[in-house]
Amino acid sequence: MANKTAEVIAADFVAMNHSVAVITDVIAGDLMADKTAADKQSAVDRNVEHLELKKAEKTIEDATASIWTNESFTAIDSAISAGNNYTA
Repeated sequence: MANKTAEVIAADFVAMNHSVAVITDVIAGDLMADKTAADKQSAVDRNVEHLELKKAEKTIEDATASIWTNESFTAIDSAISAGNNYTA
């Protein structure tokens, strides 16, 4: 198996920002307003897990080296923190 290409890494980063939006919007009450507290909590938890797993990805040939280069994780780190502290 080969390392991820720059294009795949970029697509992963876009997907991560979609998870940021879900977490932020659920917490703000702008998304899933008609859903149960359990549904909201589940959505936040799944998206936090997605962010944590993606952020932790390593290269194939060096299992200690991150696949990430100069991406900013400010919004992602904020969403992880907010999501981990969220209780529906």
